[in-house]
Amino acid sequence: MDVQADPYERDLGRKAANYVALTPLSFLARAAAVYPGRTAWIDGDRRASYAEFHDRCRRLASALAARGIGRGDTVTVLAPNVPEMLEAHYGVPMAGAVLNTVNTRLDGATVGFILDHAEARALIVEASLAALAREALAQARAKPLVIGIGDEGGAIGEIGYDDLLAAGDPEFAWAPPDDEWRAIALNYTSGTTGDPKGVVYHHRGAYLNAIGNLLAWGMRDHPVYLWTLPMFHCNGWCFPWSLSVVAGTHVCLRKVEAAAIFAAIAEHEVSHFCGAPIVLNMLANAPAEVRRSFDHTVEVATGGAAPPAAVIDAMAAMGFRVTHLYGLTETYGPSTFCARQEDWGALDGAGLAAMLARQGVRYPTMAGQTVVDRDAMTPTPADGATIGEVVLRGNTVMKGYLKNPRATSEAFRGGWFHSGDLAVTHPDGYIEIKDRAKDIVISGGESISTIEVESVLYRHPAVLEAAVVARPDETWGETPCAFVTLKDGAEGVSGRAIIDFCRANMAHFKAPRAVVFGPLPKTSTGKVQKTVLREHARSL
Repeated sequence: MDVQADPYERDLGRKAANYVALTPLSFLARAAAVYPGRTAWIDGDRRASYAEFHDRCRRLASALAARGIGRGDTVTVLAPNVPEMLEAHYGVPMAGAVLNTVNTRLDGATVGFILDHAEARALIVEASLAALAREALAQARAKPLVIGIGDEGGAIGEIGYDDLLAAGDPEFAWAPPDDEWRAIALNYTSGTTGDPKGVVYHHRGAYLNAIGNLLAWGMRDHPVYLWTLPMFHCNGWCFPWSLSVVAGTHVCLRKVEAAAIFAAIAEHEVSHFCGAPIVLNMLANAPAEVRRSFDHTVEVATGGAAPPAAVIDAMAAMGFRVTHLYGLTETYGPSTFCARQEDWGALDGAGLAAMLARQGVRYPTMAGQTVVDRDAMTPTPADGATIGEVVLRGNTVMKGYLKNPRATSEAFRGGWFHSGDLAVTHPDGYIEIKDRAKDIVISGGESISTIEVESVLYRHPAVLEAAVVARPDETWGETPCAFVTLKDGAEGVSGRAIIDFCRANMAHFKAPRAVVFGPLPKTSTGKVQKTVLREHARSL
């Protein structure tokens, strides 16, 4: 139908009064107007109200704009979970620029690659990361303006962060982007199989996923959120923007330690935090002397491999309520959550843990998610057994990979974003991740889920942490190899005992054929580096 022939379109076009581009920056402006005196963030002895937070973000935007930084420019930030990182999530895009937060555990060469690939115009770096910044800059062609956090003497960069803000205008008149499809952030993948890829987020997606976090978690006004998740990781799963919707308080945590987490919960009445399963495991196994009691329930969102049932039970006993999330860098962080059903309340500990371990259903703000046969692109049956690939589509899927049309096209083939994660769909429609496509073990033609083997290993009373990868085998092609960290005092447990335990609790062909004891290599977000373990397994 011609637009002019449709009465609901004729003379009813978009106008300034009825259409404004969606941007999460609007959340902070509202919070500052409605709750100017509420505490926006806490960092040790430092505090800022929402009015002060908003002013500082506008000062940052003004100062960047005065230096010619705006639309199409990238501002890279290398910092731990500090308030200045929160301010960058607003101030940088308020100037029209794109925020690029970088993993602080990368090496100098990789950070240098990112600076060049992103064509960084400015680099904001915290004092503790000065050496890494210098190494990266020495190897990069890019020559960005270097701004030092906690460095007002100029030892790190050309200007100190607070000096920069002092020159900015707290009344800076920022405006929403002319198009909500404009880029707001750039996040780089881990690059385990080559150079990292730059994942581009837009204002619309960031706005929607920030709201999706609140809906999925049932987060009400004025929560107190503890930053155990690195803000550089998928822009902190969009929580820097989510908290402004509900005028919550950010509690900054520079180092993730059990004692610091318990202390923050007790002192600030923390209501929510996010973290990888390793963080939950650390709290569940924390020594009695560092634990602190509290009289309220703390909501915990975790992503990655499902926490073992024993960890979920231990967390519940201490006052934590765990929600399992799933997502990727390419989906702004979480895109799926394990929504609790009322009838789950009748389940015993093991039964409830089995339900909570599933990744669940799509976020309210994710348009589509399904599990498909990777070749035919047809949905797999909801039988809880047939493995396929998780695919997603919607406004909270990335724009694409920066300067990489081939990878973007491959990721979006068939009209869906291909996650590379293998899963089953249960009869109730909930999905359960079984493995990454690259992690599945193919042994004698049989597919073995490393996650399934790990879940059995975690049930062994002596096992603190476990990871399973494929090990080449002349007869079977591949067999599972287990890497295990034992609990304190359990050093006498043998590999044979671990294997026998697995064989007693699962099909024999799925049990590991080799066990290696020791600490597991991890990324800065707590994920086990299976690439490193696969190399180790091949050398055994």
